[in-house]
Amino acid sequence: MSMIKTEGISKSFGTLHVLKDVSLTVGQREVVCIIGPSGAGKSTYLRSLNRLERIDNGKIYIEDKLLFDCVNGVNSIKMHPVERNRALLEVGMVFQRFNLFPHKTVIENVMLAPLHVRKLKADEARSRAQALIERVGLSDKIDSFPSQLSGGQQQRVAIARALAMEPKIMLFDEPTSALDPELVGEVLAVMKSLAQGGMTMLVVSHEMGFAREVADKVVFMYDGIILESGKPEDIFKNPKNDRTRQFLQSVL
Repeated sequence: MSMIKTEGISKSFGTLHVLKDVSLTVGQREVVCIIGPSGAGKSTYLRSLNRLERIDNGKIYIEDKLLFDCVNGVNSIKMHPVERNRALLEVGMVFQRFNLFPHKTVIENVMLAPLHVRKLKADEARSRAQALIERVGLSDKIDSFPSQLSGGQQQRVAIARALAMEPKIMLFDEPTSALDPELVGEVLAVMKSLAQGGMTMLVVSHEMGFAREVADKVVFMYDGIILESGKPEDIFKNPKNDRTRQFLQSVL
């Protein structure tokens, strides 16, 4: 079963054509890393999957269910908003910036969405939050505020917060790009653990080591299109596209 599938996704901002006929499938338990230069459309593509960006044209499937079939910005799929939102709740997302609520503690940040969106009881939400905070290695920070945490710790809280909604798919939009270099490893370690646990993941990242080690498939995007995709060993050792080769030579 495909967890995410897009067909012919296009998106423009005014005269800037950011995504051009992007088609991609992510299978169950698959880890797919999207690499490419800044401005390639990677983040816009990721944000289109959970409706943070509205596509102009194309189809988006979540768990083989067609949610969006758009032509000129109009979605022809008639579906009750509750049903569509339920499907989109299966997609968790971690952003470049942590976006934690500064006035709430770590556990309060992680509990918030399950309480108000999933309508969990407080005891259940707290128990789930505690387990996830321990899973990302921050059980000693459970009552701390974001300002008392390092950037890497805040990003790990953001991962726990996304996992608290029990998504079947996790999207990561350059989750280490805002971190000091020495803090990158602790976040990547949590992501590796998720991948080893069978989480379906679509990751936009400049961390080539992570892509090489963890990904089942690597996708190279350039100028709004997918130029090349394949197994990590094929992309990194023997890229077929000249632009892919140039990019890898500049970052490796």
